[in-house]
Amino acid sequence: MLLELAPEWAIEIDRGPDWLFIRPRPPRHGDTGEIPLAEILWQKLEQCFCYRVVLELDEVSYLRSWMIGQIVQLHKRLATQGGMLRLCGVAPEAETVLRICRLTDRLPPYRNRTDAVMGYRPPQPR
Repeated sequence: MLLELAPEWAIEIDRGPDWLFIRPRPPRHGDTGEIPLAEILWQKLEQCFCYRVVLELDEVSYLRSWMIGQIVQLHKRLATQGGMLRLCGVAPEAETVLRICRLTDRLPPYRNRTDAVMGYRPPQPR
């Protein structure tokens, strides 16, 4: 399912057993500004009665501060509902931003949706 959010913004939603897989599709050219991503996704989650989410960020090359805020807000709402949020497909630059913001302990990046669902992270070299 593909939902249009704002000018040039869309999200693709796939449903799996007990999980929703959400892929934001930002505009290809330029930045359209902030969108209420957490609220839009929350409304969709409530419609589906599913509170386990894998956010697939492979089409998001850079995490802007407003988007990090939206991801944290969604993470908090899911946690209060007994759900969880996992990230996958995070670009190296975006992973660096998450690390600088000290969010990798709460929102560790996974390689793909399978690893995210299973909670599998390969050992990191020291």
